[in-house]
Amino acid sequence: MDPDSVGSFGVVQEQPLTTTPQITTSQITTIGIDVGGARKGFHAVALTGGAYAGQLVTADGHDLAHWCRSVVRASVIAIDAPCRWSADGRSRPAERQLMAEGIPCFSSPSRQRALEHPTDYFGWMLRGEALYQALEPSHPLLTALPAGGTRCCFETFPHAITWHLHQALGLPPPQARRKVQERRALLLELGLDCRELTNIDWIDAALCAVAAQQLAVGGRCRVYGEPVGGVLIVPSGPSAQAKNAH
Repeated sequence: MDPDSVGSFGVVQEQPLTTTPQITTSQITTIGIDVGGARKGFHAVALTGGAYAGQLVTADGHDLAHWCRSVVRASVIAIDAPCRWSADGRSRPAERQLMAEGIPCFSSPSRQRALEHPTDYFGWMLRGEALYQALEPSHPLLTALPAGGTRCCFETFPHAITWHLHQALGLPPPQARRKVQERRALLLELGLDCRELTNIDWIDAALCAVAAQQLAVGGRCRVYGEPVGGVLIVPSGPSAQAKNAH
């Protein structure tokens, strides 16, 4: 196993499945991924049955895809990176819908603009694109809420996750300047062990894994966008497992 991988997973033989075996909710493993630039790399957190199970940091998207499908054997993967580029230079429909609800977000550029940027400002988005492509054979990108048991990946957004879960739990709206404290507190409220989540990248990856868990167990989710511009999915309330964690 990669020396930067933490958790209880052992190496297993790769099986490019697109549907999950018949397993109980407590056995479902999901992964959340925070996408960074070439220097920061990818931070991934795995949950099994909604509980912390392991994490990985790597600069290589193919290594990460292998970890997801063959080491962790994830059912659902949630990624904090745009799954589609702007088609017309405007923000994507999902981004416009978020902003219309008062949830600020980044507007994705066209792919050409990302490639041409002189300082590689959008390089992390290109790395996200490569990760979606690496996962496609085993975890196809969602364009709508899936049928139960489907192996898949989807775009999500930690600030929107926090916003919706704060609302569902009766907490005040999240504040960007307090995101580390608020997001860690939210994970603790949901019953997660946060001892290994030592920075905002791990915290955001864990929030993405929570979103993946919610979708995997058929919990309530909010879908933004449409297939052409890409859909973005967040939980609209805590899962039953999280409610029972206290």
